[in-house]
Amino acid sequence: MENIKRIGCALLLGFVLVMGNAQSVDTASLAWFKEAKFGLFLHWGLYSQTAGDWKGHPAKGGEHFMLYERIPLKEYALIANDFNPTGFNARQWAKDARRAGMRYVIITSKHHDGFAIYDSKCSGYNIVKCTPWGKDPMKELAEACREEGLKFGFYYSLGRDWEDPDVPTNWPVKAGRSNTWDYPDEDAKQLPRYMERKVKPQLRELLTQYGRIDFLWFDTPELVTKDMSREIRELIHSLQPQCLINSRIGNGMGDYSIVEQKLTGGIDNRPWEACLTMGKNWCYNRHDTVYKKPDVMIRHLADIVSKGGNLLLNIGPDGKGCFPALARPGLDAFHLWLETNGEAIYGTRPWHTYGELYDPSVREKSNEKAFHDAVYDGTPQEIVPDFRYTQKGNAVYVIVRHVTAPSFTLSAFRLSDRVVSVECMDSHQTAEWRQDAGGLHIALDAGEKHYPVYVLKVTLDMQ
Repeated sequence: MENIKRIGCALLLGFVLVMGNAQSVDTASLAWFKEAKFGLFLHWGLYSQTAGDWKGHPAKGGEHFMLYERIPLKEYALIANDFNPTGFNARQWAKDARRAGMRYVIITSKHHDGFAIYDSKCSGYNIVKCTPWGKDPMKELAEACREEGLKFGFYYSLGRDWEDPDVPTNWPVKAGRSNTWDYPDEDAKQLPRYMERKVKPQLRELLTQYGRIDFLWFDTPELVTKDMSREIRELIHSLQPQCLINSRIGNGMGDYSIVEQKLTGGIDNRPWEACLTMGKNWCYNRHDTVYKKPDVMIRHLADIVSKGGNLLLNIGPDGKGCFPALARPGLDAFHLWLETNGEAIYGTRPWHTYGELYDPSVREKSNEKAFHDAVYDGTPQEIVPDFRYTQKGNAVYVIVRHVTAPSFTLSAFRLSDRVVSVECMDSHQTAEWRQDAGGLHIALDAGEKHYPVYVLKVTLDMQ
């Protein structure tokens, strides 16, 4: 009996060691992910060519307009005849991302319309075979990102595909996001056939044709079963063991969770990411002429990082393959702000609280809606003066958001937080401060230009 116990313990130890080794690469990738904080999301496809129009009127549903306008596949596919992105410059895309302070890039390889933006051998419905351009942009972009030191990954629409006849959906009701005008018999659709015919072969292509892939960013798992999610995860890691997988693979099989088009209410130390748009739409839309102001986007980054997450900020390149001019002010602002204040973002972790209001009587309002799809933005629409906190080593970073007062009190600081110094990161000047039971009292030179978002580095005595 004792021998059996020893053998059992030895087997268990061996299993733990094997599992530990199997997870070691994922652990390293997740550690990198949690420190990276900022990535670029790119939505690019046939919907970019139409630029928000369909048959002479503004199309409904953004990049989902095939669904909202109920366009037959044969008619929608004709858009490819005009899709000729001669302005595409992978090096410029990667350079813009790196300059803005982004650390990784995720791009749509196949969106809900089922059209592959790469050279897919298993589906002729792709950018190489169907467009006059006839090139595979993913090869150039993957290489350009690696040259710029950026990690690279693919978005892939998993449980929605309006080109394939075997993709049923159940959100918000049965067949709610299915192609029922080309394929009306929802009950005849066999999801396993789609998985074997298209999903697995395309994932194999994406993981074998473009070098190291750091992310697979799935969307809309819909009716994908637990066994399907498990098989997909095993396929990915059999080809690229280090590849991170987001939670939308479904059934709890992802490595990190996703928050879309909204901000969260508190700290979560598990790996997570918020994906937000610059404008209203994910894809390029010529009617989308009001993008978020740069200081608002920087506010969002600070909020997300203070709560333990990453920001994946979206740009929709146009039909020529160029970033919209409206994206430039935001990219430039992130470059300047992170060049000065990146220390308060990269490699940080949440403090004991994510932040506090400048005036507790004023509350920021969100734009959250119970039901949303396509064009939607649930991020706060009002700018409320407040503070966000991050921490690294013996430093607490106070991200001061739209507080114009020359003096204020940070009540989050307790007497046990022994403050040594307070420095403005943009001016490198020491701020006046005193600490008591009421918190940390700050006084700034009124002549210094710290508005609208700036950072104080508070050094603590950790001994």
